[in-house]
Amino acid sequence: MSTATLPDVDTRPEGTESTEDDRPEVFHYVKKNKIAESAVMGTHVVALCGEVFPVTKSAKPGSPVCPDCKKIFENLPPGGDE
Repeated sequence: MSTATLPDVDTRPEGTESTEDDRPEVFHYVKKNKIAESAVMGTHVVALCGEVFPVTKSAKPGSPVCPDCKKIFENLPPGGDE
């Protein structure tokens, strides 16, 4: 089984993992156009790292980012506005 990352991914970090007090531990990068749909409809999104989850929280500046998502995002070619 292989996994491919699309080069035209618009991303924004979203939280999935929670601590005991329900604060996200890390935020993941997901397709930008899927964030609102997930937040409203409860559908699941797929992060760059492969994590699948419904969007429930928004990242704030300085929030910790999933290291796998960050590494993949940094290696994507520039662009993605198609």
